[in-house]
Amino acid sequence: MKLRFAVILFVAILLNSSAILAGNQNVSIQIEMLPWEKVNKTLPKYSKFTVMDVETGEKFQVQRRAGSNHADVQPLTSKDTKIMKKVYNGKWSWKRRAIIVINGNQWIAASMHGMPHGAGALENDFPGHFCIHFYGSTTHRTNFMDLSHKLMILKSAGKLQEYMNHAEPYEVVRAYIAGLKQQDIEIVSSASLQKLSWKKHLKQIENINLSRMLVMPKEDLTEEMSLEIPVEIDMVVKNSGKRSFKGKVYLVRFSPFGAWKIDSHKFFEENKLKTLNKSKKSLRG
Repeated sequence: MKLRFAVILFVAILLNSSAILAGNQNVSIQIEMLPWEKVNKTLPKYSKFTVMDVETGEKFQVQRRAGSNHADVQPLTSKDTKIMKKVYNGKWSWKRRAIIVINGNQWIAASMHGMPHGAGALENDFPGHFCIHFYGSTTHRTNFMDLSHKLMILKSAGKLQEYMNHAEPYEVVRAYIAGLKQQDIEIVSSASLQKLSWKKHLKQIENINLSRMLVMPKEDLTEEMSLEIPVEIDMVVKNSGKRSFKGKVYLVRFSPFGAWKIDSHKFFEENKLKTLNKSKKSLRG
């Protein structure tokens, strides 16, 4: 029983810290947030490494097959494909997930999606390849880092809350919408003023996109303690279909140097989404 508790505690520490000490063995495991330029050389084409999903702890082997702006990889065997699909609850998905890439003794913060696409060359029951992103890597279509991948990388590195604590209000809104889209509890809760039953709330939103947001000059926000940011949002709601919202997102902070937080109660109510188990307003982090 004591051994089981020690293992659970070790994993909990591991998944919430960028550097941990393994027991009394003085083995330091540093989760590094390496830039893509360095990872591209560290994990060249045809290299093999381990992917560990941050939330579930599931691990599977992959091989990098291609990719210049990020890594195009494939599960190594059919067994690895089954483990990956289990991580995605048995359904392939474009949703991003925070992962740790394990290359020997090196642990690197990363993000993956779970949708087979394009070509595949291994006998692994995986119809194509999937993408793994590292800090600074970009998608095929843009020269910019995908926000959802960026947030997942920060999450796996244990740096998400630090990022949110110093984010500008518009960055907080973008992160909040990205968290809703990816159905990630840690991201949305880090941006929310209130504690909600996020697992229930996130199930309502099948897809969501921020199509427009009015941005004010940064110098105009210096003394502000609350903001109403005009936005236009498109979403797909479970059992309701497509829906568009043109209104405002409400944010507050409690000091000129405090973190901006979104009023989730107002957001859900104005978007005609159910709000369950309301709790007292609280500033997280």
